Amino acid sequence: MADNTTADDASAIPADQPARGKKRAQAQRAPRLPVHGVLLLDKPAGLSSNDALIRAKRMLNAPKAGHTGTLDPFATGLLPLCFGEATKFSQDLLEADKTYEAVVHLGVKTDTGDTEGAIIAERPVETGLEQIEAALARFRGPISQVPPMHSALKRDGKPLYEYARAGITLEREARDVIIHRLELLDYQAPMLTIRVTCSKGTYIRVLGEDIGDVLGCGAHLNALRRTGVGPLTLDGAMTLEQFEAAGETEQRKAALLPVDGLLQSFPAVQLPDELARRFLHGQRLPLAKEGVAAPEQLGRVRVYRASDAALLGTGLLQEYAILAPERLVSTA
Repeated sequence: MADNTTADDASAIPADQPARGKKRAQAQRAPRLPVHGVLLLDKPAGLSSNDALIRAKRMLNAPKAGHTGTLDPFATGLLPLCFGEATKFSQDLLEADKTYEAVVHLGVKTDTGDTEGAIIAERPVETGLEQIEAALARFRGPISQVPPMHSALKRDGKPLYEYARAGITLEREARDVIIHRLELLDYQAPMLTIRVTCSKGTYIRVLGEDIGDVLGCGAHLNALRRTGVGPLTLDGAMTLEQFEAAGETEQRKAALLPVDGLLQSFPAVQLPDELARRFLHGQRLPLAKEGVAAPEQLGRVRVYRASDAALLGTGLLQEYAILAPERLVSTA
């Protein structure tokens, strides 16, 4: 896992090119126009999350974009990409639970915990379904994981994988994570297929290795596919090829979820025009006193202007039905 990443295209013009050439090239580029929304991308294997973001960003000619937590290059599946105002809410998906389907290759350990590493140990697999179910049961609920050396976690400003590539192994503190669900989908020895729903920061590679260790044969991750991020799923997701084939920029924009596609798990509050204006100016609003219906449950809400259904942002509903602005959007 990694922090939310934003990407800005680097200029293709060398620094030593004459200023006149730079101006000519800049004049030939199409101007970047605001793009707001969320692309549910089905990331292919062999491509980094940041490279996938940059490709989609260029297809939209978007000035601002970010992804919501990386997938390893060998992994596939759901990678929500946020554009424009949607990036203000991408942190919510970083914090959200994730769902994966993984194929664990029993009996073979690699130095990276996945198919991209070198084999470091092989053992016979003499494991039945009863042993597998017992092993999986040990990993349901709160567990501790030691982050792998081949990860983007940083130590002294450098990602751990750079130390690993240099042959250096560093001590890492175990982290507490939660495995909400762990299901056996299939077992055709030596391949074990599982579905995992877990908290943020969970390393499925480490989970696969730990399952192999409990079974006494070792293991590595043969395949990994993310199928869910918070409330979002692969339903309606597009590959980069499908997104490119969708047409020109305006047609591609139509394939994006609206900004509030990230906020559907929160109750909605509808404000009349005057209250909407005050909300956008950062004022706390007494909803009950103003005669505005408020959700029963306190906490985070999505806020709209009732007259045109424009999303204003998110707010915090406090005691006595007081609505406090949280994150505001500038497109309202």
